[in-house]
Amino acid sequence: MNLIELGIEKGIIKFDEEQNFITYIQQNKKRNYNNPEEKVQAETFLTLVLIYGYPEKRIKQFVSVQMGSETKEADLIVYNDDDCHSTHILVECKKEDLTDQQFNIAVDQAYSYAVAEGAKYVWTTSRIKNQYYEVPTEKPKSRIEIPDIPQYGIDKLAPYKYVKGGFSQLDNQTNIVSEPNEKNTQKFFELQVVSESELTKIFIQSHQALWGGGQRNPSVAFDELDKLIFCKIWDEKHPRKTGEPYDFQIFRDEDPEDLLKRVKAIYAIGEKEAPEVFKDGITLTAQETLTIVKYFQRINLNKTDLDSKGKAFETFMGSYFRGDFGQYFTPRPIVKFIVDSLPITHKARVLDTSCGSGGFLLYALDKVREQASEYYDVIKDEKDHYKHWHDFAEKNLFGIEINDQIARTAKMNMIIHDDGHTNVIASDGLVTDEEMQANSKNKEFKYNSFDYIITNPPFGSSIKQTEKAYMHNYSLSKKEIDWLNPKDTKETIRDSQSTEVLFIEQCYKFLVEGGYLAVVIPDGILTNSSMQYVRDNIEEMYRIVAVVSMPQTAFSATGAGVKSSVMFLRKHKAKQTEKINNQKNKLKIDLKIENKYIKTIDAWDKEKTVAIKELERLAKLNNPNAPKKDITALIKDDKTTLQQQFTEKVNLLKEEMTEKYFEAKQNLLDDYPIFMAIAEDIGYDATGRETKTNELVEIGTELQKFITHINKTEK
Repeated sequence: MNLIELGIEKGIIKFDEEQNFITYIQQNKKRNYNNPEEKVQAETFLTLVLIYGYPEKRIKQFVSVQMGSETKEADLIVYNDDDCHSTHILVECKKEDLTDQQFNIAVDQAYSYAVAEGAKYVWTTSRIKNQYYEVPTEKPKSRIEIPDIPQYGIDKLAPYKYVKGGFSQLDNQTNIVSEPNEKNTQKFFELQVVSESELTKIFIQSHQALWGGGQRNPSVAFDELDKLIFCKIWDEKHPRKTGEPYDFQIFRDEDPEDLLKRVKAIYAIGEKEAPEVFKDGITLTAQETLTIVKYFQRINLNKTDLDSKGKAFETFMGSYFRGDFGQYFTPRPIVKFIVDSLPITHKARVLDTSCGSGGFLLYALDKVREQASEYYDVIKDEKDHYKHWHDFAEKNLFGIEINDQIARTAKMNMIIHDDGHTNVIASDGLVTDEEMQANSKNKEFKYNSFDYIITNPPFGSSIKQTEKAYMHNYSLSKKEIDWLNPKDTKETIRDSQSTEVLFIEQCYKFLVEGGYLAVVIPDGILTNSSMQYVRDNIEEMYRIVAVVSMPQTAFSATGAGVKSSVMFLRKHKAKQTEKINNQKNKLKIDLKIENKYIKTIDAWDKEKTVAIKELERLAKLNNPNAPKKDITALIKDDKTTLQQQFTEKVNLLKEEMTEKYFEAKQNLLDDYPIFMAIAEDIGYDATGRETKTNELVEIGTELQKFITHINKTEK
């Protein structure tokens, strides 16, 4: 039961049938509940009565306040007496979607009303953010910010508001006070579990407060917010006795500098415990730190529902990263389809070589968490349930992200989902495993060690040999020997190669034999004739399991219009790769011998040479006194024609040989079924708006069965 429901049950408020209007029964005032401010006002009124214990008869709403020659309206006034003559607390309510600047204006407004009314305390609330002040009795009436307003019957203000094991205001909607505080004892509060929408607003509004509409780079603001959220989560996890206060909150009679020191002390612990996360120090001012603490101090990030937390953070990241960083996000339906299709368990080692903000890793974690519920009761077997999925997160889940800021975001995303962050590293995903281990100090990033790789590598960018020394490490960065060109006998390094192509080979190196790669690739790899060598390499390295075509609009909402597919591949055993390679090489040699390819080319070349010499002889015969250069000029066009005819014949023969090769290869190599599907509607349109159909659900169900069959029958 929440506050609104309890208020109805106790006869404090009532609604019309359509829930369009709320009536405050004590004052018999009917208000429009569709007004965003009214929703905040209703909860604030009920908080004063049901949580803080103030009698209804001592609370008035929509009170006229005389400000000089103007008459204003205070949202709520709490009085010291039953006759409502002596003002105790003045409350100003604002809608939830409020910028920090607008909230500060509301604070100024409320304080001026409080001074005019002779109130002792001021509370300004948007529900997302709360600020409390004590108004001194003597002049000048300078503001004194306090952790909370007093509860009913309390004369002395508490030094802080939130303690471990404190009063659970709305946790699971229990322990709500409905009677005045007769013992005159201060109640401290436990941190609150909040909804997905509320948490999203907290993330967005706190980031906007740091960004300041352009005073700070949004990217820097995001980093600094990251650090404070790390501190918040760290503080919640820090062991403390029941009744001890949390550090990530405002204390009474404290300077903002004191708060900053306390937050930095939390951060210093994090720097020692998780140096890969806590790298750069906090650069925020004391006032900025205070602003963010006000947004987060009341909420319990660790106990807020994991799915709600994840969705809230994802929505926030989407609103921030949309644009320049859109490429780091794979749409949720595609991520879910890939993870659901693979038989990932808590014992599997899972890697994303281009993890971005960690979407694939989080879905893999959620999958294993759901599996834990199949074996253990969440409540009765809490420790075993937790160990099942948490060990997977801590020891078996890995991510690589080239952008240091995005890597930190992925770590934070993992922390919000309760750990696993230590195995996300900031690194170029294409360097060798040894270099990754050396740079990250994480020895787990080893070739031939991962069971599953789930990834969406960056499209369209190229790695140049002149820029990256590791190009020579990749077979796919080398120009393949043309088996139909007798003069082409050695490999050379390409000037450049696309990142998505190199990642296909890098993933092969990281996988164990029999391990699975699920990768989003541009369709050009599958269809362009110039990419045939890539497809040849794929069939040597992998057993092609499935190709699922995505609609053209799959990545439109993130700013990418490249037509793409998801390819599922299973790494061959080394012997199988060698066997395929040998079979193909032998086939090429046999075809050239059977078709007398070299002899035919040589014969045509001799014919061409003889024909050219005949042209020279006739030209000299007809022009006996002409110098050699004139003879060359005379036969130039005819010589070019002969060369073109020779080239056309050779190219035609090459095409015939290539066709014979592919036809023979089809019969030669081991035949196996490949799962093929085309998804036209995957749950959203080009703008990202949800549609009613998601064909990936049904495709994924069938693909799961197909992969299960492969695992049983193809050893």
